[in-house]
Amino acid sequence: MSDMLVVSQLTKRYGTLQALDGVDLVVKRNSFHGLIGPNGSGKSTFLKAIAGAHLPSSGTICFNGQDITDASSYERARLGLSLKFQITAVLDELSVYDNVLLAVQASNSLWSLLLSKTRLTLKDQVMSALDRFQLADRADELAGVLSHGEQQWLEIAMALAIGPKLLLLDEPTAGMSPEERRITGELLRPIKEECSLLIVEHDLDFIREISDEITLLDQGKVLDTGTVEQIQNSTKAQQAYTTRV
Repeated sequence: MSDMLVVSQLTKRYGTLQALDGVDLVVKRNSFHGLIGPNGSGKSTFLKAIAGAHLPSSGTICFNGQDITDASSYERARLGLSLKFQITAVLDELSVYDNVLLAVQASNSLWSLLLSKTRLTLKDQVMSALDRFQLADRADELAGVLSHGEQQWLEIAMALAIGPKLLLLDEPTAGMSPEERRITGELLRPIKEECSLLIVEHDLDFIREISDEITLLDQGKVLDTGTVEQIQNSTKAQQAYTTRV
């Protein structure tokens, strides 16, 4: 299995604050990689650095064999990298369908949008994304009437509709009920055939169920990386979660 993402010695400083300190991480192709750690460990900062929302202070990021360390977030997206933040960004006053349509149209050139009736030409792509997350029968409803869990699924559908090679998820189950978390895991598993996943989660049960490998981050440094079983038995992981909250 080849590597989709290779991060080497990544650092990020904000003035005197060292948010990331020499982070190494590898996400294999067609695998799910979990990123865990106590509050303030640098998990969200790391995802933003991968996505290009914040450029790193030093280190390298290689995506699908290409160095993207200095690439813009737009360039990274064009190469096949997609990010869903913790807080939903759906447009409440638009339909469920139109939310996904806009996400797909954003990846098209202005010229192609001017020359084609994209609402019709992209219909199958949009409906396929909605069907994958059990939202096809809600396509004509306003996104604002969806439950919190359904809005999270909609935003994941939006992120996947453009066909990324790597999806970054920042706490996708935050605020969900136990049943919604269970369903989220079931809905995500099939995407492994076409897309790698790097996921940040506080729900350790969820991350254990869905991940092939897990990296433990604390105070901006990698404490341990391994299989789910290895991290479950890691004394470093146990110490990190018992000494910090």
